[in-house]
Amino acid sequence: MYTRGGDKGETGLYGSKRVAKDSPRVEACGTVDELNSCIGVSLAGSQRREISEELKWVQRKLFVVGADLSSDYQAEEKPGRQPRIVEGDTKKLEAMIDSYHAKLPHLANFILPGGSALSANLHLARSVCRRAERAVVSLAKKETVNPELLPFLNRLSTYLFNAARFSNYIEGIRDEVWEND
Repeated sequence: MYTRGGDKGETGLYGSKRVAKDSPRVEACGTVDELNSCIGVSLAGSQRREISEELKWVQRKLFVVGADLSSDYQAEEKPGRQPRIVEGDTKKLEAMIDSYHAKLPHLANFILPGGSALSANLHLARSVCRRAERAVVSLAKKETVNPELLPFLNRLSTYLFNAARFSNYIEGIRDEVWEND
């Protein structure tokens, strides 16, 4: 399907608002979409149900992030009108982080991204998540955004880091410590 609506460098946001495809809002939405695709690649290589179920939840929430970013945020809007990331979503990520942290050995050094294929893909997703977070910070300097988006994305990158470490841990692969040669 094609509409030709974007042939002149504009795209539609939620509702009828049109913006340039290189606007900060579209950049943030696109980076979140890329992050969701990275998580899809991670899922394609995952044989671990405990990680896969969490990643599927994350993917569903990233669609909410995208919907949240593709519409103007009004703090006084009626609840339920537009999907939004809420504090409870961030709290759920924190609980998932705490669960992994309790199972993993203490980390006192930087580690190189990699190990198992799943771990390497999760590290890639983590780095794209950090870029999405930076894109939302840039957008928030120009337009009002849901204040829950930044804590959610910040915790998500931490979750992805711990999920990557946990993936290596359950596969019996040691994280490789960075050494300055």
